[in-house]
Amino acid sequence: MTDPYLLTPGPLTTSTTVKAAMQQDWGSWDNDFNAMTADICRRLLDYANAQTSHACVPIQGSGTFAVEAALGTLIAPQRSTLVLINGAYGKRLASLLDRIGRPYEVIDTGDTAPPDPQLVAQRLRDNPTIGYVAVIHCETSSGILNPIDAIADVVAAEGRELIIDSMSAFGAIPVDAQQTPFLALVSSANKCFEGVPGFGFILARRDALEASAGRCHSLALDLHDQWHYMQKTGQWRYTPPTHVVAAFLQALQEHANEGGVAGRLARYRANADTLIAGMRQRGFNTLLDDRWLSPIITTFLSPTHPAFDFSRFYAELKELGFIIYPGKLTEVESFRIGNIGHLDTSVIEQLLLAVDTALANLGVDNCQPAIAS
Repeated sequence: MTDPYLLTPGPLTTSTTVKAAMQQDWGSWDNDFNAMTADICRRLLDYANAQTSHACVPIQGSGTFAVEAALGTLIAPQRSTLVLINGAYGKRLASLLDRIGRPYEVIDTGDTAPPDPQLVAQRLRDNPTIGYVAVIHCETSSGILNPIDAIADVVAAEGRELIIDSMSAFGAIPVDAQQTPFLALVSSANKCFEGVPGFGFILARRDALEASAGRCHSLALDLHDQWHYMQKTGQWRYTPPTHVVAAFLQALQEHANEGGVAGRLARYRANADTLIAGMRQRGFNTLLDDRWLSPIITTFLSPTHPAFDFSRFYAELKELGFIIYPGKLTEVESFRIGNIGHLDTSVIEQLLLAVDTALANLGVDNCQPAIAS
């Protein structure tokens, strides 16, 4: 049986060659493995044009582990953080700060609108105790792409620091550390670079890393100690996910072969355009206005037809070889379909035919939602 396509925000469908890269065992202290880690870090810094200003620090675990490591290490406990929320992952930033005991406040614009940079600027002027702004780059609970460049400009103008959770954007959406100043950018292996789950990474400004010694609330998630140990030895402090690292190096090579960020973005955008047009032809509405749609993942409003049941719809599509994602919205019923991973428009066209079959099997002949998008 062929593996189903993962039309999700990650983990996602990977190439056979990325999978094959996990067939060899590696010693975690071996020089060859250490060279792989160093190569990965160099390449990631290159993609952000951050070689001269930042360090790349990988951390074991999922992307959330890396986000917590960045927040817990880089944020000074006496300074507050302004969290920009427009979905579940922005709320997770606030939850992490709450759990590790860092003061914060929020601007919440709901599920369907991006943060307003001017409101951010005004909040920073009104509250000098705010030292940091934390924002999601692509909020995959809705698929919205937030205006990172404009936010970075106002944060820098007010003399504060920006932390970007670019989990589902880095590798496909351009970021230039010299044009978009940030204290830290966080992502993970199993997103737009199309590796497999197992580690995240933080591009953190070196001066901030130097100043963060002894600050972290956690031993395992101490970004400073991980970076310092790697600088000294070339090794991860604790056992790394060796097979995942090998797969990621292969994924980075395939990313470069595709044309880097520009090439990957072009494929994802073509996937998204094909998906959105096809779903709209079938009567589905997107949650977001066109101006806020990202090429990463798209949220569709669930039909109000009495025969539509997401669990059954999901099961029908899975049987046909496609795994999609439930919605993460609190106000409306929805589901999400990802455009990222090792797939192209031919796969999206196959998915659309599978949607037709699933709807027919459910007896759904009208896909309009209760509210217009």
